[in-house]
Amino acid sequence: MSFPQYATLLVEHRNDHVLQVTLNRPEVLNAINTQMGEDTLDLWARLTAKPGALRCVVLTGSGDRAFCAGGDLKERDGMTNDAWRAQHEIFERMFVTLLDCPIPVIAAVNGHAFGGGCEMVLGCDFVYAARTARFALSETKLGIMPGTGGTQTLARAVGERRAKELIFSARPFSADEAYEWGMVNRVCDPATLLDDAFATADAIAANAPLSIRQAKKSIHHGLQGDLLTGYRFEIEAYNRLVTTEDRIEGVLAFNEKRKADFKGR
Repeated sequence: MSFPQYATLLVEHRNDHVLQVTLNRPEVLNAINTQMGEDTLDLWARLTAKPGALRCVVLTGSGDRAFCAGGDLKERDGMTNDAWRAQHEIFERMFVTLLDCPIPVIAAVNGHAFGGGCEMVLGCDFVYAARTARFALSETKLGIMPGTGGTQTLARAVGERRAKELIFSARPFSADEAYEWGMVNRVCDPATLLDDAFATADAIAANAPLSIRQAKKSIHHGLQGDLLTGYRFEIEAYNRLVTTEDRIEGVLAFNEKRKADFKGR
């Protein structure tokens, strides 16, 4: 699958099934400006519409200081209310399209992830963080509040009371704290962060891609309702896999004691 030359993103195929996406504005700590919003919206929309052979994405930041410092406040300086709302509409659609991406997205947080950068991390499926990374939803210091999912995703990750404390206080927290609270899956040495993330991405890519997509959909949508409704959604997702070539290949490979060759069909 090919992508356009983005102004604010580096997109690299690590192999046939794994894509690395790097937020690439290191001179401003990868802050999100309008162009980055448009670029990332386009990227997630393309992956949603036609993932092709891709089975996992690793999202990280350029440089070793920041994953993403949040919204670009210099660009917003002097913005009219209408221009601010128009820009935020792009950010809103970017967030929803990230959530809707059918293939897993792993955040590899290499440095600070503040404001919208932290919300981008929370929109990913799970998170590996360098031990030196720090997080914050700091919008209340600016007279606003999290507006790209943070009040919802953080509360789901760490619980309502912890999320209220962090959002109301705007207090930064460490990678170790994020791990303790359940927001981060693994804390890594900075030098091995990407290797650790790609090892997991490769493990995901080795499994049946249709199964991964259906499981992701089931987890994401099932958790929005009660247990029985979620289970019914799971069964519907499960039954769609029964007639696939991947299901037939997976069972056959198990019985023949060989590695399955999944085609995503």
